[in-house]
Amino acid sequence: MQSKIVSISKNEDFKNLLKGKKLSSKYFTIFFKKILNKNNKYLNISFVAKKKIGNAIKRNKIKRRLKNMTNDAVKKISINFNYCYLVIAKNNVFNDEYKDIKKTLFSNFERIK
Repeated sequence: MQSKIVSISKNEDFKNLLKGKKLSSKYFTIFFKKILNKNNKYLNISFVAKKKIGNAIKRNKIKRRLKNMTNDAVKKISINFNYCYLVIAKNNVFNDEYKDIKKTLFSNFERIK
């Protein structure tokens, strides 16, 4: 099955998202905003892990886990595809359990309507 997640790549899109609304939790901060000329068939989302979290192996693992959780979220809950999302991971994402992080991510996406 083809993935419905498309990464954001343009610098201006990132700057635009940072000016949008923000939702914080224990594990990450989610910035979201409606962007014009967006294809509603795909979910535009990017994951960021700062260098402060650890080396490249840790940061890539965090991003892989978050992308996997988001794939599950697309299948199981209704995510608003009109928005673009930027998920910035915090330090405790690497050490805490997968199911707790997943539960928090699902609840945050439910709050964004």
